[in-house]
Amino acid sequence: MTAFLNSTRAELLRLRRWSAIWVIIGAGQALTLSFGYVFNYVAYKTGDDNFAEDGATSAQLLAELMPSAIPDVIISGLPMFGGALAMVVGALVAGNGFGWGTWKTVFTQGPSRVAAVGGSLAAVTVLVFAMMSATLVLCTGVSVAIAATEGQTIAMPVLSDLAASFGAGFLVLEMWALLGFLVGVLAKGPALAVGLGLVWSLVVENLLRGVGGLLSGVESVTDALPGTAGGSLAGAIVGGPNGTPGVLDAISGERALLTVAAYVLVAGGAALVVMRRRDLA
Repeated sequence: MTAFLNSTRAELLRLRRWSAIWVIIGAGQALTLSFGYVFNYVAYKTGDDNFAEDGATSAQLLAELMPSAIPDVIISGLPMFGGALAMVVGALVAGNGFGWGTWKTVFTQGPSRVAAVGGSLAAVTVLVFAMMSATLVLCTGVSVAIAATEGQTIAMPVLSDLAASFGAGFLVLEMWALLGFLVGVLAKGPALAVGLGLVWSLVVENLLRGVGGLLSGVESVTDALPGTAGGSLAGAIVGGPNGTPGVLDAISGERALLTVAAYVLVAGGAALVVMRRRDLA
């Protein structure tokens, strides 16, 4: 346990000092701000159609900008761009350890492979939680500022709804981050892992879902994919597709939750098993 905790602290120190991680976090916050608030607020002030809410009234647009809508905002963007960024983080954390020779050094001079890889996985989990927390803080501050600017009553969301949305969002990001970590381990490098992860999450799954709408055999396969599970879990929180790319209702919320949790466990366990047996030469 001591070796595991030391490995976790060392990995967190590396992540804090790694500029690429801060760039990814900043990109995620910028996307959340843009798609969650900026575009909607511009549409509300100008009276133009919103990119996602075509035909929505000004009152509806304003309601989506209020603090009471925070649970929907913090999770709506995660199935698409949030998951892709989390996958990049996981792929970089695992893959760069091969390119820099970090894994070889740690396994030769440091703790056991299980403790070292477990600490790295734990650090990724802490980072995912920090990303979700930063998103929550950002959405709270922006929505309260908009409510005050527009002279609206500041009504915070129900705590249970906020907790459910935060927890679901954390699981979605954790799933993609650990899948990226696993791909980084299998690819033994960051470049291929990041490329494969982005192509899969942003292109392949969308194509398969499009084909699945025409072929029932393919649809049964797409229902078990991570993107479908994450999008359906987000859809269960927000009440179905809301016009945001990636938010789905392909499977039930309960099934989506179990599928996402299964991917988290399988990806983390598989990464441990592969690294324990891997030849790093």
